[in-house]
Amino acid sequence: MPDRDESTARARDLCAHLAEVEARIAAACRSAGRAREEVTLIAVSKTRPPEDVLAAYGCGLRHFGENRPEELAAKVAALAPGLPKSALHWHMIGHVQSRKAAQVVASADMVHSVDTLRLAARLDRYAGEAGRTLPALVQVNVSGEESKFGFAAAQAAARDALVNELGAFADLHNLSVRGLMTMAPLGASTQQARDVFGALRTLAEQFRRALAFSAWEQLSMGMTDDYEAAIAEGATLIRVGRAIFGPRNE
Repeated sequence: MPDRDESTARARDLCAHLAEVEARIAAACRSAGRAREEVTLIAVSKTRPPEDVLAAYGCGLRHFGENRPEELAAKVAALAPGLPKSALHWHMIGHVQSRKAAQVVASADMVHSVDTLRLAARLDRYAGEAGRTLPALVQVNVSGEESKFGFAAAQAAARDALVNELGAFADLHNLSVRGLMTMAPLGASTQQARDVFGALRTLAEQFRRALAFSAWEQLSMGMTDDYEAAIAEGATLIRVGRAIFGPRNE
């Protein structure tokens, strides 16, 4: 547990980092002709201690993202005595194994990484048992990288097939799909990132027309190295960790 001076210094650093990120988000929104309110900043707190989340909350952040179900559950529990879960919005942004679906339903306010129909069905089932509706995003692999999770969507044929496959989401009653999520390749240039993010926006438009999924309006895309490119292409949720918290502790 850090002492008071260390905690104060850490909070000051986080607030300064956040101010820099906010200035860049605002500038990107202006350049894209968008309102700042159209973009939700999610602070990626994976590997960070609960004290960092509290400090970031004190700086004004309310949305936090975690990659691992176990870490998400542990942070929710650790922060519960001093900060009600309802004060924060927790986003599960990492890959979720189907066997961990119940843990995610118990802890997350939104899941960004629904990458199979099997996982969708399990989340839907556990959300129903919990008496709740779970907002979710469908993860698609627009870049075609083998290392990426998500429904295949790099080729036109795959995108057309995906339209039929995702029609099954209409049968889920407790999983409320709000849109799509993707990631640009690591080290991509600004133009390469924009191409990926623009493809996701186009794909969302295709789904809305073909499937009449009018509520699929959220686009989760953009991280520390490319969130400005994502904003230019219509991101509504950006996932930023390193630019706020500093280099990650693995």
